[in-house]
Amino acid sequence: MRNWSKNALEWNLANNEYYEPHTNGGCTVCKGGLTIDNAGNITRNVGYYIVGHASKFVPQGSVSIESNINGTLQNAAFSTPNGKIVLIVENDGGNDESFNVKYNDKWFTIALPAGAVGTFIWK
Repeated sequence: MRNWSKNALEWNLANNEYYEPHTNGGCTVCKGGLTIDNAGNITRNVGYYIVGHASKFVPQGSVSIESNINGTLQNAAFSTPNGKIVLIVENDGGNDESFNVKYNDKWFTIALPAGAVGTFIWK
């Protein structure tokens, strides 16, 4: 959701344990939001949680705004149709990470545990 994209999508909504279906020449190891095995068991993959989390805070009509990546802290920021600013930060690293957030000449420092996601909203 960075670099001024207008959408974000998952490779598949659902796949089987062999990463199927996929298009010819497409990704053969990409997981969908769900994996459904031959016995009908459903596993929710990380994409399921990413889409669920982002869609809760970033409604249709939101616009990507500037943010920067710092090491293992993946992030994206948005301006929503109702005038809110939303920043989603994910710590991809194996350690807790402290970082600064600055908006309108005000800033704060916060830490995210390894593997955690933080969502920050301004009105």
